[in-house]
Amino acid sequence: MEVAVFGASGYTGGELIRLLTIHPVFNVVVATSREYVGKPIYFAHPHLKGLLSLKFSSLDKAMEGGYDFALLALPHGMSRDIVPKLLEIGVKVVDLGADFRLKDPDAYKSWYGWEHPYPDLLERAVYGMPELHREDIKKANLVASPGCNATATILAAAPLAKLGVDYLISDVKVGSSEAGSKPTKGTHHPERSGAIRPYSPSGHRHQVEAEQELSRIAGRGIRVSIIPHSVGSVRGAFASVHSIFEIDEGELWRAYAKFYAGEPFVRVMQKGSYPNVKSVLGSNFADVGFSSDKELARVTGFAAIDNLIKGAAGQAIQSLNIMAGLDETTGLKLPPLSPA
Repeated sequence: MEVAVFGASGYTGGELIRLLTIHPVFNVVVATSREYVGKPIYFAHPHLKGLLSLKFSSLDKAMEGGYDFALLALPHGMSRDIVPKLLEIGVKVVDLGADFRLKDPDAYKSWYGWEHPYPDLLERAVYGMPELHREDIKKANLVASPGCNATATILAAAPLAKLGVDYLISDVKVGSSEAGSKPTKGTHHPERSGAIRPYSPSGHRHQVEAEQELSRIAGRGIRVSIIPHSVGSVRGAFASVHSIFEIDEGELWRAYAKFYAGEPFVRVMQKGSYPNVKSVLGSNFADVGFSSDKELARVTGFAAIDNLIKGAAGQAIQSLNIMAGLDETTGLKLPPLSPA
């Protein structure tokens, strides 16, 4: 099956291409870039030299179609006008941006500052977390893949939402690759290395999608606050999601084990052991765990992911596999790197 990757010169685009070069079914036939049109893929991704002979295409050329699926790794706000045209010519789409993640059109005014032009597509789009929406993804033409901070938060907190918590505070530590390949004052290495600092601590955009999904799990409204922290690592996102909720630790263990039973990429830690980002780097795995403090009635869920794979490219390909009727682990059974 033939696949186009839009926005292929960034970190996420590079991971999409890297993972698809070893996929036994999907073949990348189009990769777009504004900066590298006509140049080989390795101009943006030297680590892929010799693995494929493809050259970057323009967006206009890519919009001519001729492929089965499109993966969109574009800046927020670009996909909203491209997706309808792709669907119209019969291409199935996985959008890794935020343009179709939210069900409420008014939420785009509040959180992104623009009015959504295609509210009908918001209704049709499926939130691309297989652990929550596997059956809907099977039938979807448009999947909106989650953000990495939202992914870590939801995976850490989903069993807690099922148990009955009402309010969640997610502390997410995330590596520099989340900020993208274009350096800014706060993201390039001399500013980032050795630093631990919060950013967007009030009204982080990923919290609205986490609220949407965790409320759906709970069957009622749940409030979620996400406070991301910039750390000096390149890859990885680690969420510690806290609530005030009294529960026996044995019951907590059973809740996590039951919720993630049979999930191919979620590994539940045993009681007394906790996730570590180093144990998932380079893979599509998410390690989840939990903790409680009986005296304070405090409960915490943990999740560790590689933000570029389970938080972006790998999760998108997992959804793509499901849309194509394949085993969702196809091409993604990569063991984590160690040491990393």
